[in-house]
Amino acid sequence: MGKSYPGVRANDDVSFDVAAGEIHALLGENGAGKSTLVKMIYGLVRPDEGAMTLAGQPHQPADPREARSQGVAMVFQHFSLFDALTVAENIALGMENPPARRELAARIAKVSQEFGLPLNPARRIVTLSAGERQRVEIIRCLLQNPRLLIMDEPTSVLTPQEAELLFATLRKLADQGTAILYISHKLEEIRAHCDRATILRHGKVVDSCDPRAHSARELAAMMVGGEMRLIDRTGRQAGDVLLEVRGLSLPAPNAEGTALKNVSLSLRAGEILGIGGVAGNGQEELLAALSGEMRSAPGMVALQGRDLGGSGPVHRRKAGLLTAPEDRLGHAAVPDFSLTENTLLTAGPRKGLVKNGLIDRAAAKNFAEAVIKGFDVRTPGPGTAARALSGGNLQKFVIGREVMQNPVVLVVNQPTWGVDAGAAASVRQSLLDLARSGAGVIVISQDLDELLELSDRFCALNEGRLSDPRPTEGLSLDEIGLMLGGAHGMEVAHI
Repeated sequence: MGKSYPGVRANDDVSFDVAAGEIHALLGENGAGKSTLVKMIYGLVRPDEGAMTLAGQPHQPADPREARSQGVAMVFQHFSLFDALTVAENIALGMENPPARRELAARIAKVSQEFGLPLNPARRIVTLSAGERQRVEIIRCLLQNPRLLIMDEPTSVLTPQEAELLFATLRKLADQGTAILYISHKLEEIRAHCDRATILRHGKVVDSCDPRAHSARELAAMMVGGEMRLIDRTGRQAGDVLLEVRGLSLPAPNAEGTALKNVSLSLRAGEILGIGGVAGNGQEELLAALSGEMRSAPGMVALQGRDLGGSGPVHRRKAGLLTAPEDRLGHAAVPDFSLTENTLLTAGPRKGLVKNGLIDRAAAKNFAEAVIKGFDVRTPGPGTAARALSGGNLQKFVIGREVMQNPVVLVVNQPTWGVDAGAAASVRQSLLDLARSGAGVIVISQDLDELLELSDRFCALNEGRLSDPRPTEGLSLDEIGLMLGGAHGMEVAHI
């Protein structure tokens, strides 16, 4: 199979097969050609050359509807959901002949419970967390009883327990003869659950293997064509308190949101504070409260002793409190804006990109180019639209845009969601380097391995309440699990 775009050879003579009853991993760095390949299988993109077969028959879908009719289903990394519609209405849109509303709601509830991913069919998408939206995508596909199921980063926003339940279901589907093509950057996940792996690099197949016979480090080396750089945690010392949050309480932003309840924390210079939690426990609300998108009362948020409680995002950014939200395409970046234009969303106040009410386009372009170069963002240039970047490259741009503004404190939510091993290492190292320079960093993540790797102290968010922080060193996954479940303010038993 081959596919070219102006200036880019996305897929170059790609050949591979997925057997019935097999969970087959598709590995590669962001921009390696994985998304283009699966889009051709799903009918979103037409190949320039080559041929496909499905169950021995020619497979040349003109569009996703035809692909679905032939038994292909796909869970996308970026959600394709309508915010104003309910779960059931969104799922119905993906079905050729949806059943009556009540019957469909019953099927959704039944399947979601069986998979351990509970959903209320009547909830509107706008009220769901990222993790809950991912559940909608997964269940929408599973209701189609596909012959080939393509999954693009399906566990990125699932807890370890939810992920294990999903894999148990995938194994059952495989045992029943369903072929599963699985894209993930979680290499330990690939090693544990996938039968074979095909590795892409720069649009070409460079290797195939049994992932269970290789270490995660060896798989990463196959992907990048060399040894992975080790994370450098050295050279950091905790200094003075930079950020102080005292008794932060805010009502839920909507009927399905999470209220913040008496959240208190302190963050020192040179420190990384990790905050873990299951999706929907107040992560988005906490970031919004710290960014100023949700206004708190005076006295609840202070930066370097300066009260920012009643101020909004622009004032907080000028003071040095910067944030990077979970939703990179839609919240952190405008899809149809160029990278240059997207720098203006957050960097104007601190980088002088707007002067006397006028945009300094040359300065904005120069800053975008600096971010692209400094964070190895793979893109034709600063004029490229954000939506044209792969997930990992857009994430590197978003994080780089904030880091290169030299924040006093940076708060990031899900910094490496859907990012390949190489890009994830780069993003994590940039956060460690930022802390080494004297900034304070808060990492909100559902990736416990990430939090254990990065953070000096760890606390858990449960139903809008934040546990007391504990030193990360020596903290076990069992202890973390109890904290995530709401064991706040008590001695956690050692198991």
